[in-house]
Amino acid sequence: MRVARIYIRVSTREQDLQRQESIRSEAIAAGYYIAGIYREKASGARADRPELLRMISDLQPDETVIAENIDRISRLPLPEAEKLINSIKAKGALLSIPGLVDLSDLVADSEGIARIVIESVQQLLLKLALQMAREDYETHRERQLQGIQLAKAQGKYKGRKANQDIHHQIIALRKSGTTIQKTADITGCSISQVKRVWALFNQGNY
Repeated sequence: MRVARIYIRVSTREQDLQRQESIRSEAIAAGYYIAGIYREKASGARADRPELLRMISDLQPDETVIAENIDRISRLPLPEAEKLINSIKAKGALLSIPGLVDLSDLVADSEGIARIVIESVQQLLLKLALQMAREDYETHRERQLQGIQLAKAQGKYKGRKANQDIHHQIIALRKSGTTIQKTADITGCSISQVKRVWALFNQGNY
């Protein structure tokens, strides 16, 4: 029986994790036993995503990691993205992601020069997919910044409204002695945001 672990990620709290739930039913229909589903709301440009790291830790040899797209796994710069993928491969696991050609069966049935060539092609395809995911992320951010600059020039930009509920949760957790890292994990915020909110609180701004 083929065993899979499903990684489901969205970038913001406003997005709905349910939109990727169809992955589970499709995986079962394809004959996979689902050993775990790992869900989180975090940026793919972060390597310190708790659920992603937990999934990698749980992986067993010959299991398959399933995700909606390669950018769900990583939007990191290429060297960091390759390091992340290698940590998955080091566990003896495979990747099953739409749009990413998997030549594992061909590799297994080949030897000598043919095996080396097929493995090289697989590595190249993966590298291209990771680089495209990063470029898409950078293009999106650049357009956001251009939009902000245009809005500022027109006097229409008011900035992002702070999520007071999250801020109060951060403060409550820190006041109870929760570490910065744990607070970030619980609230789904970055470590830098936790530090910033905590600093504002200590300065009497809350």
